[in-house]
Amino acid sequence: MDLKGKVILITGANSGIGKATAELLAEAGMKCLLTARNKDRLDRLAKRLPGAEVVAGDMIDPALPPRLVDTAIEKFGRLDAVFNNAGVMNIGSIDEADLEALCSMVRLNFESVVRMSYVALRHMKSKGSGFLINTSSLAGLKTFPNLGVYNGTKFAVEALTDALRMELAGSGVKVAVVEPGRTNTNLFEHWAEKQKFDPAQGMLAPEDVARCVRFILEQPDEVLIPRLLVVPAKQPR
Repeated sequence: MDLKGKVILITGANSGIGKATAELLAEAGMKCLLTARNKDRLDRLAKRLPGAEVVAGDMIDPALPPRLVDTAIEKFGRLDAVFNNAGVMNIGSIDEADLEALCSMVRLNFESVVRMSYVALRHMKSKGSGFLINTSSLAGLKTFPNLGVYNGTKFAVEALTDALRMELAGSGVKVAVVEPGRTNTNLFEHWAEKQKFDPAQGMLAPEDVARCVRFILEQPDEVLIPRLLVVPAKQPR
């Protein structure tokens, strides 16, 4: 994809990987439609990105995905790509985990991905072109103690993404997933100190993952990278 002048919708855009990806793709010439819950942070980001638009909302709201696609068409006249990135990471042992927080995470990390994917892909399929990239994780490829539900959401994203990729093969619409290892974002801010990663074992910057998203998008028409795993060089497992 030649990125200049193309339009991308980015969910979870006001911090971390979403924010870094918006900045990098705007620099490459893309027009960004940004969504997250915090409108003030979205507005501050959009002011620095030429032509960016914002829609604040919670991805768990079933009305938001169609609203986002409609807004892209209304504001830009097109929607070329979606980076389906919003998510949270709630963890804990069987005895200690907050069950309501885990179930809320399932809704955001998987149900909202399903809704956004299908709404966007129906539009793209009707146009015969487009690109959907979902955010998974190393935790979508292997399991870890105390991460069972988070693992489950990301394994589900992996399965969904690859099934959609196969269904749309040859349609002009591409589907891929990016799989970051440990990344320095606010996903871990609410963790107890004993749960946090050892910085000595390495941590990606959000910009590292953003470059992977751009790399996937910029492949020639006849090429698709369906999965891109990126981890810190020091990460041992």
